[in-house]
Amino acid sequence: FHVWPYLEQFAEDAAFAVQSEFEGKPDLIIGNYSDGNLVASLMSDALNVTQCTIAHALEKTKYLFSDLYWKNVEDHYHFSLQFTADMIAMNKSDFIIASTHQEIIGTETEMGQYESYQNFTLPGLYQVINGINLFAPKFNVIPPGVDERIYFPYSDVDNRIQEHTHTWEKRLFTDPAEDVYGRLDNPDKRPIFTMARFDKVKNITGLIEAFGQSEKLRNSCNLIFSAGSIRIEDSMDDEEREQIHLAYELIGKYDLHGQVRWLPSIKKQDTGEVYRIIADKKGIFVQPAHFEAFGLTILEAMVSGLPTFGPKFGGPSEIIEPGKSGFLMNTSKPELIAESLEIFIDQCEKNPDIWETISEHGIERVNTYFTWKLYSEKLVNLAKLYGFWRFSESAEGKVKLNRYTDLIYHFLFRQRAVHGE
Repeated sequence: FHVWPYLEQFAEDAAFAVQSEFEGKPDLIIGNYSDGNLVASLMSDALNVTQCTIAHALEKTKYLFSDLYWKNVEDHYHFSLQFTADMIAMNKSDFIIASTHQEIIGTETEMGQYESYQNFTLPGLYQVINGINLFAPKFNVIPPGVDERIYFPYSDVDNRIQEHTHTWEKRLFTDPAEDVYGRLDNPDKRPIFTMARFDKVKNITGLIEAFGQSEKLRNSCNLIFSAGSIRIEDSMDDEEREQIHLAYELIGKYDLHGQVRWLPSIKKQDTGEVYRIIADKKGIFVQPAHFEAFGLTILEAMVSGLPTFGPKFGGPSEIIEPGKSGFLMNTSKPELIAESLEIFIDQCEKNPDIWETISEHGIERVNTYFTWKLYSEKLVNLAKLYGFWRFSESAEGKVKLNRYTDLIYHFLFRQRAVHGE
């Protein structure tokens, strides 16, 4: 949230470095997230090459009334800069890739991430009456995939490194460590596992509270989660520090000692084996976020063989087939999370085959629809199509829009970013 004053210089340096590396101009520039997309727009203008925008996660719909009350949190979140940068990149880009249809237009009951930029007001700064044309042919839906070298089914024992497995089994369930909090009285209980950033939206503390409130879950399962750090002083982020404090408070409130184990964030290359170890013990993966734009961890867990629970708010509803390849749940209240998990745990205790069935269908779902091979093939085809479109048909029509967005960049965004307003 504090990078905005430095992005213009970074874009200039990056454009120079890219041309030196390639010994010429690239054919395509792809941006990710709000800051990356603004840099991609600046580089695309400077080099005159095709630009692709991948928002991945637009913050505007994550924080309720973040536009109306932007001034209240501007010092920390800088929403005025972020929302302006989003609109500049959306309108300048030659094509946009969304992970789901919901990301663009939402549902009957929920506003889409891009849709939220059509009309809104930042009181005292500006009013937007047509921020993005949702019917523009630049929008495309391509769901991300998983890295098959890291994420593969737990049953694929030939590809698993035994020593690596044993090391992580001990770290997850038994071995004491300075950076791990909690000891499990019965490590053989079915594990409930989650892994995410430690912030309000990811709602890990909501899962802790759901577990604490449920006698059924506490009797049948252990809760294992990986997030941030176990030490408040190690975090530089105010929101994460708040969540760390709340986690300790909830563990104490519900007396979860002996039933909860808390690990710091796990390196990407190790996460695949962690999922598989949880699957070895017939565990489940829970993504308790209040809202999830897409849900890569959901894909990773599913393809590893874990029955997976995701929020019904956002992208997971386009990944999971409820009751077949996973489960969707209402994550707005801890008791609703607990209820969803209790039903499945009860079913598994009565009929262990249910766990296997959901596991197999989850693996099949990801391997059929969510691979990087499919993603890369579609991306290359789109780059060719929109590259032609940029330098032929759309060139004249984009002139006025580019001039207008340049005006916004130089006289609104740049001034505020430079002066830290």
